[in-house]
Amino acid sequence: MDRIAVLVVDDEEQVRTFLGELLGSSGYQVRCASSGSQALEMLSGGSFDVVLLDVMMPEMSGLEVLRRYRASGGGAPVIVLSALSGAEDAMRAMKMGASDYLSKPFSSDELEDAMSRALGSRMPARQAQAAQAAGAAASREESSGERILISHSPAMRKVRALVERIADTDVPVLLLGESGTGKEVIAREVHARSNRRNRPFIKVNCAALPGELLESELFGHERGAFTGATAEKPGKFELADQGTIFLDEIGEMAIRLQAKLLQVLQDEEFFRVGGKKSVRVDSRVVVATNRDLEREIELGNFREDLFYRLNVVAIRLPALRERPEDVVPLTDHFLKKYGKQFMSGVAELPPEVLRAFTEYEWPGNVRELENMVRRLCVLKDATLVLDELRSGGRAPASAPSLPTSYAGDGDVEPPAPTVVRTPVPMSPATVTAAGPGGAVQVLEMPARGAVPAAEVPVNQVVAQPKYANPFDVPQPPPPPPTVPEGEMSLKDIGKRAAMLAEREAILAMLQRTAWNKRRAASKLRISYKALLYKIKECGIVDPRASAEF
Repeated sequence: MDRIAVLVVDDEEQVRTFLGELLGSSGYQVRCASSGSQALEMLSGGSFDVVLLDVMMPEMSGLEVLRRYRASGGGAPVIVLSALSGAEDAMRAMKMGASDYLSKPFSSDELEDAMSRALGSRMPARQAQAAQAAGAAASREESSGERILISHSPAMRKVRALVERIADTDVPVLLLGESGTGKEVIAREVHARSNRRNRPFIKVNCAALPGELLESELFGHERGAFTGATAEKPGKFELADQGTIFLDEIGEMAIRLQAKLLQVLQDEEFFRVGGKKSVRVDSRVVVATNRDLEREIELGNFREDLFYRLNVVAIRLPALRERPEDVVPLTDHFLKKYGKQFMSGVAELPPEVLRAFTEYEWPGNVRELENMVRRLCVLKDATLVLDELRSGGRAPASAPSLPTSYAGDGDVEPPAPTVVRTPVPMSPATVTAAGPGGAVQVLEMPARGAVPAAEVPVNQVVAQPKYANPFDVPQPPPPPPTVPEGEMSLKDIGKRAAMLAEREAILAMLQRTAWNKRRAASKLRISYKALLYKIKECGIVDPRASAEF
């Protein structure tokens, strides 16, 4: 059988290289294009079974490439690659004939699932063998030492025991816990230990898509359901028939879709978008969230009847700081995992790094630990990792001066300074801070109302800012309500009030974290993607994009 030909279209060389190596090792024949015009030329002169197409490209966008390809009669499945900010473009691409999409960044499992949906039974033999091997590995006993779930602490042993008790039942499972605690790992463990282990495990991130696209993704659509729906598309629930569907970030799902999900849980049937006949499925549902759903019910953001339908078995995953016994075993596991990917991987960590790992609080939990070990395997420099741990947690004894600004999108953790709390008169506002050699600095600032205290870094020469907090710049007013105020129902008023309250809380946290969005998301206990969506929804503007700052 000929190898399946895949065309990867992306303007970033690193992405093309990564996808080329990943797909090539799985048995595909991969060719790459760095621009839309090159992709159209290759598509017109060759035969491809699948196209991976990036939306955001210079000169010619992925949407234009898709439009021209379909207009010329091209019929190969096109999987759109879209960042979160391009979710609307992804929806447009689906309407223009794209067969599937992947939100960047995506995992190899998500790519494998998308390729499987696009190709059906035409998967490469090597890929099929790998899937069978993965299923067999999932059912091995723990003594094999290859299990991904590392649980040496008493808290995680309780979680494992509960998973074993409910795995073979078909009741819904609600996974609770902070971001990065391993909820997806537990969901896969539930599936691997159940009698559905040889059937599909389908994951959907409810925070990565707008409501209209999420509905089509979950429940599919019929041909002609909307402009561009040239063929019927099965949803994730149909693909997970006889298997398990994992709905991550369930707290981000729109109320309207929650009602449809409740129908699936109760009746095991639903209607596709634009469909006239019901579709019956037998899918075990596992959901996860880092939100307080009972609080979301009070705010009107989550249906109470759906909560009680999902809350048959709730498993709360402890944060990594609550189970320090697992830090070293997890570190060893990730070291072996990523040591295989890099030719000269790190064999073992120096004692001072392990000590720093055990003392660090890991606000990003297991995911942060995994990324830290992977970074260490790549950099092979323990000093850089130690510096990052100190800057991300407690400052060193002699903290260096802080930079006055941070480049990038807010993902780089700023060093945490030592803080002096000094009472601040209401007017004029003054702050005293210890400068070099113990000298005292007095900083004049415009009064911004009564505040209890100010936090000023020690050993930092602070330039006089335009505002009391350099990240506290005037924000545009919140977006107006979609319904005129005179016509708003009590429910609309509640939603509006909740949005305004969320806006203030997000703004305050972003200012506290110097607009480090990942750190703010962690402290707010929501996902990074959900925070980006809410920043856009609430009309919050990043001050670093302003010319005045």
